[in-house]
Amino acid sequence: MVDRSLMYEEAYFVLLMPGEAEEILTAAELHQRIEGILRDRQADLPHDLAKYSTVPEQAKYLINTACDFELQPGQTMQWFAIRLEK
Repeated sequence: MVDRSLMYEEAYFVLLMPGEAEEILTAAELHQRIEGILRDRQADLPHDLAKYSTVPEQAKYLINTACDFELQPGQTMQWFAIRLEK
């Protein structure tokens, strides 16, 4: 059995940030964006993320297991895997 999420194998994601227009990002860009957000919140991570010792591991876990992250009460970022076709 493969231990990679099918979502993580997608090439593109739509990112929705509160108060901003939607963005289409590559998987690498989404990973970088989530890493940046997590770096600023290391003192206040949910228990499931805090068990990972590095920010890249935390970001990978989050992308593989969720499609949203609460930035502050009432404000949540969301991402969805998409497939672009010609």
